[in-house]
Amino acid sequence: MLPEPYRLHHRADFSRTVRRGQRIGRRDLVVHAFVHTYDELAHATERHGDPVAAGSFVRVGGPRFGLIVSKAVGSAVVRHRVARRLRHMCATLVDEVPADADVVIRALPGAATADSAELARQVRSGLRKLGVTPGGGRSPAPRAHSGARPRTDARS
Repeated sequence: MLPEPYRLHHRADFSRTVRRGQRIGRRDLVVHAFVHTYDELAHATERHGDPVAAGSFVRVGGPRFGLIVSKAVGSAVVRHRVARRLRHMCATLVDEVPADADVVIRALPGAATADSAELARQVRSGLRKLGVTPGGGRSPAPRAHSGARPRTDARS
């Protein structure tokens, strides 16, 4: 079971993670990750009328996980089974994901028939590709220059 401090609850948190975070698709799910910075957290707190003294802001609780399992996945029984399996996987990832990260996992219809090991592999692979967990990271953007030397001889 995923303890309460590690869950995303508010719509604003889900929206921020999905809209401003990075996303990577897998066969049976989509992983969204948003890693907070101190400036973003302090600014958000100040906007809500709670000024933050410099250096006094500390986020407690560790990473937070949210799940999106729509009706396209299946009946209520199937959706709850998928959500339980994903929650269990998130509980095992708490120590691997940075404390300042929010992760949202959107289950696709194929998640209903995928086994737990396959879903776990896809979640870990997605987080690794996004650079949230060790051992991966997105490759840098392709270079504009291919490295080939320009021709100097004039051909007509």
